[in-house]
Amino acid sequence: MTGATGNVGRHVVDQLLAAGETVRALTRSPAGARLPAEAEVVGGDLTRPETVEPALEGVSALFLFPSPGTAGPVLRAARERGVRRVVLLSSSAVEFSTEGSDNAIVAYHKEIEREVEESGLEWTFVRPGAFAVNTLQWAPQIRADGVVRGPYAEAEMALIHERDIADVATRVLLTDGHAGAKYMLTGPESLTQAEQARRIGEAVGRPVRYEELAPDVAREQMIQNQVPAEFADMLLSFQAGLVGVPAEISATVEEVTGRPARTLDQWAADHVADFR
Repeated sequence: MTGATGNVGRHVVDQLLAAGETVRALTRSPAGARLPAEAEVVGGDLTRPETVEPALEGVSALFLFPSPGTAGPVLRAARERGVRRVVLLSSSAVEFSTEGSDNAIVAYHKEIEREVEESGLEWTFVRPGAFAVNTLQWAPQIRADGVVRGPYAEAEMALIHERDIADVATRVLLTDGHAGAKYMLTGPESLTQAEQARRIGEAVGRPVRYEELAPDVAREQMIQNQVPAEFADMLLSFQAGLVGVPAEISATVEEVTGRPARTLDQWAADHVADFR
């Protein structure tokens, strides 16, 4: 398990352990990982392949969530040590053709997918869309006055619960029949950002509204909050392309796991404490 301490990885670890699997979780900081005691937590850094190679000994399947430039060496080491299966946490952005989708982030995911395809391992891509957990960035505003201020209130997304991504990844890691699959994952409904804020408010038990900012104002605020200008421009361009365009809904979560994807209401109920 790489990315074992992330929003998705933690749930994959839990599910693998619940299924009776032996889990080796790689992290840069084992002491602060706070993973279940049943997991074997080992130190390693994908940017330093020599620290990862020992963790691959005796491994049959690899959950890969790489940072830029780190996938190739890890994949080569995995093949040399007999790893059979790799599940890549990628992004549905590689499939988009909307305005703003031709950017460095998309190119990064496409390059990693290419490396995985050429690795010689049995591979599956898990390509989630917008994460519901990203709305946690609104938590300080919701706690303060119940007003979320941001650009493009009518930009539509089908936010996905991180547990659904983990459910699919776990099933792929543990069962056959997924080799070569490219699974696009979304939530079950297309919601504007304004509706997302309102739904979170309903779960929290207080009115929450979305106050739209002009794109240039939103950009300046992002830059003041240490967001690189290039990334701010990409995000704003991408969101502009989603205004008034219902998000594509994928049935893959249900097809792979046998149950429907969780709604934003379910996600918000799971995260109420984060907004109070």
